[in-house]
Amino acid sequence: MVFDTEIETLKAAHRALDQRIRQIEAERSAGQLELQRLKRRKLQLKDRISRLESSRLPDIIA
Repeated sequence: MVFDTEIETLKAAHRALDQRIRQIEAERSAGQLELQRLKRRKLQLKDRISRLESSRLPDIIA
C-alpha cells in the first residue's frame, strides 16, 4: 500500500534525525539554532506519521 511505504520512509527519516540530534548533543558541535531546527523537523515527521497511521484506521461509529 502507498501509505505503508510512505510511513516507513518517514519513520526512517525520523530515526535518522533522532540519531543526528543525539550525535550533535553528544559532540556539542552545532549551535542551538540548528538543534532546534532539527528537533522541529523531527516533530513534523512524527505528526505526519501519526496522521497517516490514523487515516489507515477505519472510522468506528458507536
